[in-house]
Amino acid sequence: MAAAGPVRTNWHPNMKHNEVERWICIYPAYINSKKTRQEGRRLPKENCVENPTYVEIRDVLSVANLHFVVENKQYCREKSREVQFRGRVRVQLRNADGTLCSSEFPSRESVMKHVAGKIPQLKTRQNKPNEPQTQLQSSGATAGPSGGGGGGGGGKKGKGKRR
Repeated sequence: MAAAGPVRTNWHPNMKHNEVERWICIYPAYINSKKTRQEGRRLPKENCVENPTYVEIRDVLSVANLHFVVENKQYCREKSREVQFRGRVRVQLRNADGTLCSSEFPSRESVMKHVAGKIPQLKTRQNKPNEPQTQLQSSGATAGPSGGGGGGGGGKKGKGKRR
């Protein structure tokens, strides 16, 4: 039988800082350089990353030795309902007595800046710039020998609206 996750309760002011509902939330849109401030970006563009995912945020936080929980939630300002845009990460900043878990991260902005700074250094991001070059080479190699090169099929032209 699988281990149960943290117990979820409604928020009230007497909750301790170590309860999951008191942890800060980080959505990938907060650190996405492709988003505007109105679309949910929280940091300046120069500090952000292009299209981060919750998996990348999770990887960076695990290396930073912070307590976190990944949740299958969608950001309310996200227009797309696709799976790749889902995901929310909750991070514990303070212990039960209110002291900081790590002096490196006193605020949510410091956590977001750290995550945005480390995502480009991930191995998954190191390989991405090479992809367009391989696609160009493969498409050039397949178009040459075939000699066809034409469009996308020659179906009938539609009749349009009848009168």
